[in-house]
Amino acid sequence: MLLPVLLVFLTFMSPSETSHKDYFVYAGTYGKGIYAYRFDANGIKLEPLGLVGEVVNPSFLATDPSFRYLYAASEVAGKGDGAIAGFAINRKTGALTFLNSRSSAGTSPCHLAVDHTGKMLIAANYGSGSVPVFPVESDGKLGELSGLMKASGASVDKSRQEGPHAHETVISADNRFAYVPDLGLDRIRIYRLEPGAAKLTPNNPPFAKTEPGSGPRHIALSADGKFAYVVHELKPTVSVFSRDTSTGSLTRIQIISTVPEGFTGKSDPAEILIDHSGNFVYASNRTSGTIAVFSIDHADGKLKRIQVIATGGTMPRGVAIDPTGQVLFVGDQKTNRFVIFRIDPRSGELSLTGQTFEVPSPVAFQFVPAEP
Repeated sequence: MLLPVLLVFLTFMSPSETSHKDYFVYAGTYGKGIYAYRFDANGIKLEPLGLVGEVVNPSFLATDPSFRYLYAASEVAGKGDGAIAGFAINRKTGALTFLNSRSSAGTSPCHLAVDHTGKMLIAANYGSGSVPVFPVESDGKLGELSGLMKASGASVDKSRQEGPHAHETVISADNRFAYVPDLGLDRIRIYRLEPGAAKLTPNNPPFAKTEPGSGPRHIALSADGKFAYVVHELKPTVSVFSRDTSTGSLTRIQIISTVPEGFTGKSDPAEILIDHSGNFVYASNRTSGTIAVFSIDHADGKLKRIQVIATGGTMPRGVAIDPTGQVLFVGDQKTNRFVIFRIDPRSGELSLTGQTFEVPSPVAFQFVPAEP
């Protein structure tokens, strides 16, 4: 159940930051649908709007470039296929209107992305390891499946890496390449985009290797496209890659731990992202209940771990930085809540605000600018 308080005020923004910054925050969950909040960055305020879109297990969300439409990966496990659902966004009220749904042509879709022209959507089927491709119609509806990129093979962890497990789809800023961390193959699969045809083709080279048994899960690309940061699920580490912006290829240059020296428990990292300034990297450690903070050396792209901070929960999974770059939202899948951290703009370090917001099993966040 959501907190009964309609407005929660977090007063850690400087008085000089007075420009209007009004957003809707959509929370993807393991449950019956998408929850929304009105978010005022001037101060900071959150107003819960409740359940706004019904879809089973919308574990990851994405929008088109103009924020007219919201898409959800309906992560359904088992023998049946999952689905990708589309909604129209009312940017005055935050309400969602269901458009249509398409089979993901595979099991357990866990991530999706819309290309920068808004013409195609790609998703990651974790269970079957495939990457489905859909055209996006002019009214926001998803067209019929236009491609399905499959993979085969296995890696060293026989219990988790018995086959391909696509875990994320990330599109480069120039809209030429798509990167798909594959936990099952210990590879970052690389594809070329053809948005007009809603088509993917294997890149040359078609993948980059990660450390055997590491299980790459999510990837973040630097703003200039020269570096990529990959968090691994099966080993508590981040791999840093240099990236050739012309060919899309990745070359590993560093592996760094997401946990402190001497840590011996499980960690199960989940999410990774780069802050808006391009100076810091954040990674969530689920089982250990922490967020790791790294500074970026802009000379070579390598990382230095500067903080590992507890979230006060048991399964911090999805994390997202608000559009103003002031705060970090952290969803705790097991305790049915999310928390908000302050971000120190100089050091990148985090501090808990003490505010918690109840929502069923949150796993992802999506910000959409509100209209007056």
